[in-house]
Amino acid sequence: MPDTPTGLIPILATPFTADGELDLPSLRSLVEFQLSCGVDGLAVFGMASEGFALTAAEREVILREVRAMTSLPVVAGVNGTSTVTALEQVRAAGDGGADQVMVLPPFLAKPSPAQVVEFFTEVAGAGVPVMIQDAPGVTGVPVDVAAVTALAGVEGITSIKVEAPPTPSKVAAVRDAVGLAVLGGQNAQALIEEYDNGAVGTMPACEFTDVLRSILDDLAGGRRAEARAEFIRLLPLIHLGVRPGQAWAVHKEVLVRRGIIETATVRLPARPLEPITAKALAEVLDELALPAWRR
Repeated sequence: MPDTPTGLIPILATPFTADGELDLPSLRSLVEFQLSCGVDGLAVFGMASEGFALTAAEREVILREVRAMTSLPVVAGVNGTSTVTALEQVRAAGDGGADQVMVLPPFLAKPSPAQVVEFFTEVAGAGVPVMIQDAPGVTGVPVDVAAVTALAGVEGITSIKVEAPPTPSKVAAVRDAVGLAVLGGQNAQALIEEYDNGAVGTMPACEFTDVLRSILDDLAGGRRAEARAEFIRLLPLIHLGVRPGQAWAVHKEVLVRRGIIETATVRLPARPLEPITAKALAEVLDELALPAWRR
């Protein structure tokens, strides 16, 4: 079984042109920025990627571009609404060179707890290492500790990304119950607590990767006070990045202002930045003074 990716693994935004088409030059710039920050891996097709709004053909192109730019682990999100559609995405990800798939349970027709276990067991048989994505706030489908315990012994399941708040408590519960690697989500809102309670990685959005790298390095180096101070300074931006309906526009607006991508275009049902959030974001960015990044 390959090692699961751990450490700092940002979820890449998907840049679009003003006309709503894939913007591959901006995607390459975004990957270059992440690599310059010292990431441990990259993820595509997650919630922060607008993975729900990408066609199969676009997913293939994006994965090919990212895979060509790095030998670091690449994690591909899977959001199929049934076992058969999830398996299709898993196989496509494996064919495209993904090292791991991050899999949401089906969520339109809500599965029972037993069906959650059945679903992940079948998906794990497709031959690509599986990270369970536990995100009940998005899916309405909990993956409880009992289910994770049942799945921990399934060949092909290597890890879980915990996005069930409060994430530190769920991270600790999963860590105590099973041997899977546990990574944090929820845009790193509880990053330090998650690491304190056994997380071995984090998978946030991608617009402040350089700051998170510094925070994680300070934590690893025993400089906890410095890590906490920088994390607290970043929290207002982290919180704007999970604002319902606006998260995707926030991620992209920050990337535009930092000179990393060209436009903040999003696809329906994501919404462009509205005035209230735009005002708050401008104030937060003025206070943070994140450096521009030149391609």
